[in-house]
This record gives sequence, structure tokens and C-alpha cells, in this order.
Amino acid sequence: MMFDITGKRFLFFLISEVLILIGIISLVVFGLKPGIEFSSGSMLTVSFEQEVAQSELKQELVNLGYTNVIIQRTGEGDFLIRTRELTGEDKTALESALITRFGSATEREFYSVSPMVAAETAHNAAIAVAVAAVGILLYITWAFRRMPKPFHYGICAIIALVHDVLVVLGIFSILGAILGWEINLMFITGVLAVIGYSINNTVVVFDRIRENLRKGISPDFEVMVNNSLVETLSRSLNTSLTTTFVVLALLLFVGASIQNFAIVLLIGIVAGTYSSLCIAPTLLIVWERREWGKFIQWLPLPKAKGV
Repeated sequence: MMFDITGKRFLFFLISEVLILIGIISLVVFGLKPGIEFSSGSMLTVSFEQEVAQSELKQELVNLGYTNVIIQRTGEGDFLIRTRELTGEDKTALESALITRFGSATEREFYSVSPMVAAETAHNAAIAVAVAAVGILLYITWAFRRMPKPFHYGICAIIALVHDVLVVLGIFSILGAILGWEINLMFITGVLAVIGYSINNTVVVFDRIRENLRKGISPDFEVMVNNSLVETLSRSLNTSLTTTFVVLALLLFVGASIQNFAIVLLIGIVAGTYSSLCIAPTLLIVWERREWGKFIQWLPLPKAKGV
């Protein structure tokens, strides 16, 4: 029996609305915790020969005057210590104090970012995301130029991408509030990877819609889109599942160095698969049938069971 995916489009929109609304509330209340690349400061990675509790290390740093320090434990047992920007003398004094308190220690990595560099990095990251979105819009519009209303395909794809990015930002805001996770360049890399992954899935679905339109399998646009979704469903789910296994392997075996990248990808794979199957194609139907009034009615609350 054929799955009726498109018939549940307003339910899908409602689910997305709830997720995005929760994310926006979290962003307003908690925001995103900027990492060292975006807010300046110093990052010291250190390992101790003896076992050191994270709470003891944090208390010692507070005693040394580093009240806003952020500490994370890596998979290898090292500590990532983020503080205000340290001079060479500050770094030497800090390491000496830690060795005095906890015994022999090894510095794995150290780097600092000035406020000017942090501001430039944030600016460049915003430009990268904006350029990617504009490029995708132009590409899809051009790729489907022989179809009726090719601009609709590009706009629906961009809406799906915005959906995915908002879901990622919202969930990461919640994780930041709960676990203290910060956004860094790996986070931006992950967001760009999610954009590329999501648009790939969406283009596959749109391409099947284009093929079925040319074949004329149904005069009803909704039926034709639904058939196209069913035909690409297993391919999209299998691709997402295999990609998830790879990302989980990276997260488990590579460790904290790519934590943000892997987590963003995991969230993005789920959100991107959902949007490429349930949001972008069904928005084409809303646009084709001029259902924007009904769409807006469903955004605050579903008002009728038979919509």
C-alpha cells in the first residue's frame, strides 16, 4: 500500500514548528556559548600523571583567580582548560601552580585568540553560511530551469536548509546550557557539512519529482510528489543510516577534538533527512495549490482534523 506522506504535510509542519520554537526559546534564554575562536581567550590542554578530579582542578583554578574558567575532559583523559587570554608569564605561572598542586603534568597544546581575530572569525563564518545559501538557491534554480516554476524548487530547498540550521542551533543551545558546550570552528564546519548533506538529499527527491513530471505519471501534483517520495524513501533512509554509523565511529574513536563537528552532523543528518522528505517536497505542494492561508492557520495550532 502506498504511504501517504504528502497528506500529512501539515502535521510535519507542526512538528517542525514545535522543535524550532523550543530551539528559538533556548537561543533567546541561553544563547550559544562562543568558543575561543569567537570570543578570544586561551586554551590549554594538559594531562596529569596521577588521577585528578575535574572538580578539584576547577577549584584550584578558581583559587588561582581564574573564576570564569571552563574545563572539559577529553576521551584520552586530558583536560581542556579555557581561560581569559594568557600572556607567556601567565601561562608559565599557571602551569607551575598546577604542577605544585597535582604533581607532574604534560602540556599537550596551547593557543590564544585575540578579540580582533575572534571578531574576524565570526564575521567570516557568517559570510560562509550566507554564500553557501545563495549558491544553493542559484544552483537549484538553474538545475531545474526546464521545469515549471524552477524558482519554487530553490526557495523550498532554502527553507528546508533554514529549518535544519535552526534545529541544529536550538539543540546545541540546549546542550550548551546543560553541558557547557561551546561553538567553535568545528561547529561551523559541521553546519556547512549539514547544509551540503541536506541539499544533496533534497536534490535527489526533487530530481525524482522532475522525472515523474516528465513521465506524466499523474495529473495530480500531490499524488506525483507522494509517489516520488515513496520511491526515494528507502534510498534516503539507508544513506542517512550509513552516514550516522560513520559519524558515531568518529565521535567514539577520535574524541573531543571533533566533538562539536560530530554532534552537529548527527543532529543535522536527522533534521536533514526529515526536511528533505517531509518539508521541502511538501512545501512545493503548498505553493502549487496556494495553500499558504491554510499553512499559516496550522502554524499556531492545528484547527481541524481534516485539513
